[in-house]
This record gives sequence, C-alpha cells and structure tokens, in this order.
Amino acid sequence: YIPQFFLGIAFSWGILMAFSAQTSSVPAIAWLLFIANVLWVVTYDTIYAMVDREDDVKIGVKSTAILFDDADRTFIGIFQIMMLSVLVIIGVQIKADLIYYIFMLPVACFMLYHQYLIRNRTPEDCFRAFLNNNWLGMSVFGGFLFNFL
Repeated sequence: YIPQFFLGIAFSWGILMAFSAQTSSVPAIAWLLFIANVLWVVTYDTIYAMVDREDDVKIGVKSTAILFDDADRTFIGIFQIMMLSVLVIIGVQIKADLIYYIFMLPVACFMLYHQYLIRNRTPEDCFRAFLNNNWLGMSVFGGFLFNFL
C-alpha cells in the first residue's frame, strides 16, 4: 500500500548522492532536503493515485490513496504541513535571506489550492492538483535560487 513512499525515496536519493559526491559527506541539511522531497513526492503521487483509485481497487493495485481511504485529504495535508515545516527549518539552518521565505508563501498557497481542488475527490480535479505541482516545485526552486544569488 505504500509505493508512493518508495517512489519518494527513489526520486530523492539523488539529493544524498549529490551531497556525498560534492562534499564527501551527507550533512544534516542533505537529510532535511531528502525528507522534504520525499514528503512532496508522497503528496503529489497520492493525489495522482486518487485520480484512478476506483480502477485500482477493481484490479487490486495498492496505493496510499487506497490505504488512506477517506482520510486521504487529511494525510495529504499533514504531509504538506510537514514538508513546509522542513523547508522552513532548512531556511533557518542555511540562514536564508527574506527572499527564501517570500518564495515559501506561494508554496503554502499552492498547497492550499491543492486541498481545494481535491476536496470532492473528482478525478479531473485531482489530476489538476497533481499537474499544478510543477508550480509548487518552481517556487521551492526559486526560493533556493534567489537566496543564493
């Protein structure tokens, strides 16, 4: 029931590898980035799994959308809050400038928008929320980019 977690680990493993390759170590900040990214992947892939949940149940495919059942939005919200919290902790750890935190505001807004879209669990709106995650990712990237320029 947890392929989204395995996907999150697989998609995020490169963060740890990059730190190791560049610094010959895996500092705490790398683990925080890893955790934030795993949470993001689990979130957006659970939303994606909500799109075809009914078909998955019929054919026996397991997913977090099926595991969480009617609590899916609650778990997604918890993961979103955890991700945003980890990003704020990262900001504190790297002594980020104000611009970093300004970019975290749209991240929070996109998360709220995703909750709005998935509120009725319609496949079309869940898919729209899934697709909208590119903007959330761009906002996170922008925060790091403009902080370090």
